[in-house]
Amino acid sequence: MATQSPFSFLEDVFQQLTTTLQPPAWAVQEAQRRIVLLLNHVLMQEPEATARLVRQKGRVVLFHWRNVHFKLLLTPAGLLDLAAADAPSDLTLSVTEESPVALVQSALSGAKPSVRIEGDVQLAAEVNWLVDHVRWDIEEDLARIIGDAPAHALGQVARRVAEAVRQFLTTRAGGTGGPA
Repeated sequence: MATQSPFSFLEDVFQQLTTTLQPPAWAVQEAQRRIVLLLNHVLMQEPEATARLVRQKGRVVLFHWRNVHFKLLLTPAGLLDLAAADAPSDLTLSVTEESPVALVQSALSGAKPSVRIEGDVQLAAEVNWLVDHVRWDIEEDLARIIGDAPAHALGQVARRVAEAVRQFLTTRAGGTGGPA
């Protein structure tokens, strides 16, 4: 008897929620603003990132996954802002993996999701550089709030949990998920 993965249940629930429930436009826009604030916070920690984005000022990048569309305008300061919905995009990045569970699995394993890229080649190269080189040091930000030692301890716990999840996902992907 084959066992069913708990991830398929989560995927079914996600699918039902996204097809029946649509958040109001104001909630979507507010979530997008918060994402832009977080991205700008991370970008400001890396001067080379902002310098690269300054060279692309005025360009618009469209991110697309399932029914989620997100347009970002590159500002003269080398940061991001929400672009107008009707602004033409210079670069479109479409995540081709439909499954949110598969996206989480690939993120936890350190792999990049499969993305279809259309548009300006130089802008795509700059975005790729950002993806490869810019990381959010959440432990450093947490240390500003609670201190170095507690932030380091929480970081170690989070790394252990992430490693345990990675091992679990690797085991499940390898086909050793239990008796058949």
